Amino acid sequence: MGVKVLAAMSGGVDSAVAAARAVEAGHEVVGVHLALSRMPGTLRTGSRGCCTIEDSMDARRVADMLEIPFYVWDFSERFAQDVVQDFIDEYSEGRTPNPCMRCNQHIKFQAVLERGLALGFDAIATGHYASVVEGPQGKELHRAATWAKDQSYVLGVLTTEQLEHCYFPLATTPSKDEVRAEAAERGFFVAAKPDSHDICFIPDGDTRGWLAERVGEQQGPVLTSEGEVVGSHQGAHAYTVGQRKGLQLGFPAADGKPRYVLEVRPKTNEVIVGPKEALAISELAGSVMSFAGADPVRSGLAEDASDEHGFGCEPFSCHVQVRAHADPVAASARVSGGELVVSLLEPLLGVAPGQSAVIYGGTRVLGQCTIDRTVSALQEVSSG
Repeated sequence: MGVKVLAAMSGGVDSAVAAARAVEAGHEVVGVHLALSRMPGTLRTGSRGCCTIEDSMDARRVADMLEIPFYVWDFSERFAQDVVQDFIDEYSEGRTPNPCMRCNQHIKFQAVLERGLALGFDAIATGHYASVVEGPQGKELHRAATWAKDQSYVLGVLTTEQLEHCYFPLATTPSKDEVRAEAAERGFFVAAKPDSHDICFIPDGDTRGWLAERVGEQQGPVLTSEGEVVGSHQGAHAYTVGQRKGLQLGFPAADGKPRYVLEVRPKTNEVIVGPKEALAISELAGSVMSFAGADPVRSGLAEDASDEHGFGCEPFSCHVQVRAHADPVAASARVSGGELVVSLLEPLLGVAPGQSAVIYGGTRVLGQCTIDRTVSALQEVSSG
């Protein structure tokens, strides 16, 4: 039996095919395009950016072919505050945010879902490659059928309540080529449209220049961990942990090996650099966390260890992923003292505060946290 589905249509091939599959499944589908830019006349340049006026027209043409109602919802003000300003604020604090996750969290699966439910819709459909399945304790979020295209990482911020209303028609699709072929068979001209990449509100890809315009430039020192000045920079906000390119260092390392950004100190406008091995961490933690579906205790993964900070649990085995296209690594996680703490079985390189750590149990997304702090593997070795 069909339900009322709100299909989020970005103007790309994935959301077009997702909407078409929702219609074919017998659902009552209405298409909606999210206007996120405050410059409605902006046109897409190649494969950079998204949610432009060109994209909204592409989405409308697909909706017309599917013979479904289509609307454009203006979320530009909320996007500017919850995603763009958050991005600026985080970089200003020396952190490395993931704007796609913030957009999914605050716009696509909060603001849109809230409005959709208020209008009587049962679910929101998107072109994400991920899967929602019915588990023993309710809805669960899982990886897509093909890991190469899996997008469950950027959906790690979804809550238990939101999963109840999420619909991902592309979940079992083995490849993007198959989606494009299906779009071509349906006559969708977006079948050959290039994928968007980079940060949508920085369409030219120049993040450093974009931040400099909004945060300003201020020359500061590039230092080693021992305090030796080895170069200068025009603004600490332009750097992130693990970065190697763009470091204009006047003094080579004694061993001749390249240096990497180890730490960004915005308050003193300092960038700390060092050898690659100094990037290794053994633990990460964050206090802003959420669980996708039942928490580890309800799922039977861990023993309860709640404390004065609220929910807590004993360590349990998992895998953790810290970037959208990174490989998951084996770990042990626990919730203690108001933090999700993840201990890595093998050191992980170049993890920056502000990134999102998503934990998995097999293919299932268990939850996530925004990383506040890390523990250096080298410090652990030296102290041990």
